[in-house]
Amino acid sequence: MPARIGLFVRDGRVTVVAVIRNRLEHFVVEDAEDPAATLAAELRARELHRRGIRVGLDRRLAVVKAIELPRATGSDIGAMVGFDLERHVPFATEGARYDWVELGSGPDEPHRLVIAAVERGIVERPLTLLAGAHRRASTMVIACHELPGLLSSTVPAQRAVWAHRRQDGADLLLLEGRRLLMSRHVATGDVEGLAREIQRSLPLVRWSDCHEVWLSGPAAAELEPALAAALSVPVSAPPYADTRLPFIDALPPDDQDGGLLALAVAMGPRHPVLNLLPAEARPWAASREQLVTAALIGITACLGLALGLTHVIKTERYVDRLSQEIHRLDPELKAVDGLAAELAGKRRLLAALQGAQEGRIPALPTLRELTDLLPPGAWLQGVTMDSQGVELVGQSDAASSLIPLLEASDHLERVEFTSPVTKAQNKEQFRIRAAWERPPREPAGPREASGPRREPGTDR
Repeated sequence: MPARIGLFVRDGRVTVVAVIRNRLEHFVVEDAEDPAATLAAELRARELHRRGIRVGLDRRLAVVKAIELPRATGSDIGAMVGFDLERHVPFATEGARYDWVELGSGPDEPHRLVIAAVERGIVERPLTLLAGAHRRASTMVIACHELPGLLSSTVPAQRAVWAHRRQDGADLLLLEGRRLLMSRHVATGDVEGLAREIQRSLPLVRWSDCHEVWLSGPAAAELEPALAAALSVPVSAPPYADTRLPFIDALPPDDQDGGLLALAVAMGPRHPVLNLLPAEARPWAASREQLVTAALIGITACLGLALGLTHVIKTERYVDRLSQEIHRLDPELKAVDGLAAELAGKRRLLAALQGAQEGRIPALPTLRELTDLLPPGAWLQGVTMDSQGVELVGQSDAASSLIPLLEASDHLERVEFTSPVTKAQNKEQFRIRAAWERPPREPAGPREASGPRREPGTDR
C-alpha cells in the first residue's frame, strides 16, 4: 500500500504526516533557508517516494460561507456561484480559487450552498514549495474540513460542534453526523470564549442548539468539564474510528494541533468535498459519469463474453452428444453397409445368372471355347463379360498370336488390344477386348429349348 502524505501549512511552518501501512511518520519544516530542499531531504530520508501530496491550508486564510441561490429550471449552479462570488469575499475574485458543495434543500426552497474561497497567492505558495521539492499536490483542502474523516462511520446523524483548539485560537466545525455544514476560525481558545463563539455559530446553520460538543487539540481534556457546564451540553473527545486511534496516539504531544490537522489531511478521501486545487493542476480522475459509463461497458462486455462462452459450451455439448450417438450407431451402420454391399453383390450375381439363363450372354460356351483356343503358354488372370462383349486380361509368351486364335472363335469378333502389351517376368501382359459375333438369342418361350426341332417324318 503506498504512503499517504498530508502537509499542513501555517505561517511558514510546514507539518508533514505520512501513514505507511501501520506506521506513522511526522516531521516539521520551520525556519529553513530553503524549505523546498529541506522538505525534499526529509522525504528522502524517510523513504517517502510518493509524488502526490495532499495539502491542507490554514482555516484563517479561507473564506467559508453558507449562501442561498434562487432555484431556477436549467440553471447552472457553478456559473451562478462564480457570478455571485464577489459579494461574499473581501478580495478580488479574479484569479481566486474556490469550490462549493450543495446542502440538502426542498424542491421549493432556494439552493443552500457552502462555498470556500482563497486568494490565488495562497494557493500558489504551497504549489511552489512542492515543485521545488520535486513533488506535486494531489488535492488542496482547508485542513480542518478533513477532521470528520477521522470519525467512526457509526456516528449518528445528529447536530454536533467540533472545536479544535490551536495556539492562536480554535477551528469550529458544525457537523450533522460526519457531514460538514459550516466552519469558523475564532481567535479565542478558553472556555468562556469557546462557549460564546459556539453559541454565535449555531444560527449560521439555523440551529437553536446542538446535541454535543467535541473538543480536540492541546489540553482539550482539561477544558471539557468547564465547557460542558458553560454550554449545558455534553462535551467529550471526538468519537474517532478504531482504525485511526493508533495514528492519533502516535502524534507527538507537543504537536497535537498541527499534527492532527496534517493527519486528517493525509487520511482524507481521494475526492474531497471542497477542493481548492486548480483544475489544471489536479491529477486526472474519472468522473462519476465516466465511471458509470465504464461500468456499463464492462458489464456489457462481460455479458457478451458470457453469452459467447455459453453458446460455445452449448455447441460443444451438442457436438459431444452427436459424436457419442454416432459412435453408438457406428457398429449398426457398418452392419447395414455390409448388408448393402452383400445385397449388391448378390444382385449382380443374380443378374449374371439370369442373363446366362436367358441366353443373352453365352458365358459357359465362351469359357469352354477359350479353354480350347488358348495355347499352353497363355493363361488368364481375369475374364469380364457383359452384353457387349468380353474382356480378357492375362499373360502369354506371344500375345499377338492370340488375336487370330480368338478371331476364329464362333462367339467372338472384332478382337483387339485395349492397352499396349507390356513385358513382365518373361511374359507379355495383355488386355484384349472382343465383341459378340451375333446378338444373344431370344428366350425359347414355350418351345422346348433342348435340342433342335424335329422335322415331320424323321426319326431324329
